Amino acid sequence: MIRKSILLAGAAAMGLLALPAIAQESSTPVRGKQAGDFMIGASVIGVVPMNGGSVDIIGGTPDVSNSVTGQLDFTYFFTPNVSVNLIAATTRHDAEVSGSAIGTVDLGHVWALPPTLTVQYHPLPTERFSPYVGAGVNYTIFYGEGGGYSAPVTGVDVRNAFGLALNVGLDVEIAPNWLLNLDVKWLYLRPDVAVETTVGRINATANIDPWIFGIGVRYRF
Repeated sequence: MIRKSILLAGAAAMGLLALPAIAQESSTPVRGKQAGDFMIGASVIGVVPMNGGSVDIIGGTPDVSNSVTGQLDFTYFFTPNVSVNLIAATTRHDAEVSGSAIGTVDLGHVWALPPTLTVQYHPLPTERFSPYVGAGVNYTIFYGEGGGYSAPVTGVDVRNAFGLALNVGLDVEIAPNWLLNLDVKWLYLRPDVAVETTVGRINATANIDPWIFGIGVRYRF
């Protein structure tokens, strides 16, 4: 998982190196970010869980697969430097417990809906290349648990969970109302999991703590 995170980070870095060429091709004066601006964004995101946690009785480590999906986000600027951002996306993940006393246990799949609200600070709001940092909260709703379970598992319930969100990104103005966006988020996300088996319930905690890498476009109103 760490290796995949590094590869995705490298891809994002390559995108950053290509941005100066984009800026040079645009002769449009920079409008910059202004108080009252509202932006809607569409992007492709890669969700990379770091994985870890604990499992009662049988031991082992909960593992959740990577996922790629589309995302919508909404940003409002209170001042040129301060904005609030909300993301909307849902992802499907395969889940298992590895290294347990009974080997690898397939827990099927689960869907995650992680609305995340962050307050962002933009130190260079009038520049074409406008970076930002942010922090906020996440509430992930897990649903649609199912799939092929390994014996003796008969059902899985992943509990909804709150988490901390940290954020860094870059907007590049390519036209007065259009921006290219690169964004990275990290969520502290550790839901409780109840695994029903033919011999009783097994409780676990999944340290998902995902990195979310995104690239997309934003339209400013």
